[in-house]
Amino acid sequence: MIYTCYEMARDCRTDRPEGWSYFLSNYVPVVRKIVAHYGSPDAALLNRVLVGIRKPESSLFQTLEPVPERWFLAELRQNVLAELDSPAPEIDLDLETVAAALEPLTMVEKQAAWTEGMRYQPQETGPMLRMAPQTVQKIRDRAAELIRGKVDTWRRTLLADNGAPLGRAAAAAGGKECLSQKTFLDILDGRMTWRGREELERHVNGCWHCIDHFCRMLEIVELLRGVQPLTEQEVEPYRTLLGIQPPKRPAWKRLLGAS
Repeated sequence: MIYTCYEMARDCRTDRPEGWSYFLSNYVPVVRKIVAHYGSPDAALLNRVLVGIRKPESSLFQTLEPVPERWFLAELRQNVLAELDSPAPEIDLDLETVAAALEPLTMVEKQAAWTEGMRYQPQETGPMLRMAPQTVQKIRDRAAELIRGKVDTWRRTLLADNGAPLGRAAAAAGGKECLSQKTFLDILDGRMTWRGREELERHVNGCWHCIDHFCRMLEIVELLRGVQPLTEQEVEPYRTLLGIQPPKRPAWKRLLGAS
């Protein structure tokens, strides 16, 4: 039988060991990569993030609707970032200023600029957006100059320095016209028609919530590359940390003495 992401979330929501064991085995490697990118490759920090996700008030497993795995992972990424401590920027930059400054850019150019706030270098962003790193850098340089013209105090790293608060503001700015799960996944999987893509670009060009979410989905695709599930031995310390019992073996395995 195939154990789906939705079934895992349902079992975690009801605190069943099967769900939590599956989550730890299959998604701790992704959490580890997110923590290392946005925080530090520190075991204590990873443990603190997992404890936060385990708390009853965590929103990660609260949805009652089936969701695709990549959509779940985008939400997981948001939960991980909520547990990390981001230093306050020395110079504040609000989302309205960014939106006004970068209005002349195309949808993909806005993504290239936005991922700078997600701490991705041009050589990392290039494969996500299927463009040369040099092109990413040129777009970011232009974006920086556009922002410079809209603020009183500026530095070249202003967008990157404000990545965390800008991301939170964009995540909270969604509306009823924002793209559905299916639309995001159709774009990523190349299933959009030209007419559909034109309609999408008209909305996304003025919606930083969707630009942010699209960048998160692209980020998840990259984070999943080369990820392998943890072994039972590797999962056990995390079970102990979170107070989770090992799942019961099926009856037929117990009768046969199988592991």
